[in-house]
Amino acid sequence: MSLIAIQPDQLPTPADESWKYTDLPKAMRKLPANLKRADIEEENILVFKKGEEQKQPKEITFIGLDNHEHINQLKIVLEAGAQVTIIERHVGVGAYWKNRVTDIEIGKGAVLNHIRIQNDSQAAVNTNISHIKTARDAVYKGFSLNIGAALSRHEIHADIEGENAEVTFNGVNLLNANQHGDTTIVINHKAPHCASNQFYRTLLDDNARGVFQGKICVAQVAQKTDGYQLANTLLLSPNAEMDTKPELEIYADDVKCSHGTTTGQLDEAPLFYLRQRGLSESQARTLLIQSFVGEVIDKISHEQIRDEIQALTDSWLHKALQK
Repeated sequence: MSLIAIQPDQLPTPADESWKYTDLPKAMRKLPANLKRADIEEENILVFKKGEEQKQPKEITFIGLDNHEHINQLKIVLEAGAQVTIIERHVGVGAYWKNRVTDIEIGKGAVLNHIRIQNDSQAAVNTNISHIKTARDAVYKGFSLNIGAALSRHEIHADIEGENAEVTFNGVNLLNANQHGDTTIVINHKAPHCASNQFYRTLLDDNARGVFQGKICVAQVAQKTDGYQLANTLLLSPNAEMDTKPELEIYADDVKCSHGTTTGQLDEAPLFYLRQRGLSESQARTLLIQSFVGEVIDKISHEQIRDEIQALTDSWLHKALQK
């Protein structure tokens, strides 16, 4: 596999249907001209042997350097029956571009918990294209916190190739100022008796813009598919914008698939209810918004990481609601 996810001289534009809401060339023009290529092209390969069970999470951190382009590849292979939790962190200083590709292969009966915390510099660009393949009875449980970068795009292509496999993509996006965050997911059901779940919650403040594109494709052979997709957004500012594009493409006749999306401001009815019970407007608003994102965060099974993500979320909310 090539280490380059996106060719620098062939940047996708909004003329490409899947990039219609995200102008990468415009974002790149805000970075320093002639970004330096990082000295080392990072290729991280993690292989977990048949039946291997990792008791402690495996952590990997990608650091961005000012005025640099980072070409990274992360390859994760779980052989049959392996079980592991991987925590992927993104941080950095200054203006840079992380141009990344992730390749994940999950063998028969293997289980991967994959937690991604994207907290890059507010001047950075982060593009990450992920390819995931699951064998029979395999399970992929993904969670993504998107809180950093001037522009980020997390693009996922998941191929469910073995019967009774399951993939889950949960995420929380917290964007403010002029941030742009794009989550694009395509799930291809290629085998019967499989399930996929997508559950994302987004908070947008100031002039931030969010994008969620989720597509479930069900092949004719993939009977008894169970596909679920839900994306909800709260606008904390009248200048924030959310673009959503849920899709179902179904060629099988015995499936259970659904998708839904909502975008709007905080519901005044529960806010009024809480204020009637003695909470101030600020307290009530904070409680409701915490609950909004908490429904997704609660799905993280690893307690320590769940607490860390909750703390990051609470800190972001405190700053947003104290304006």
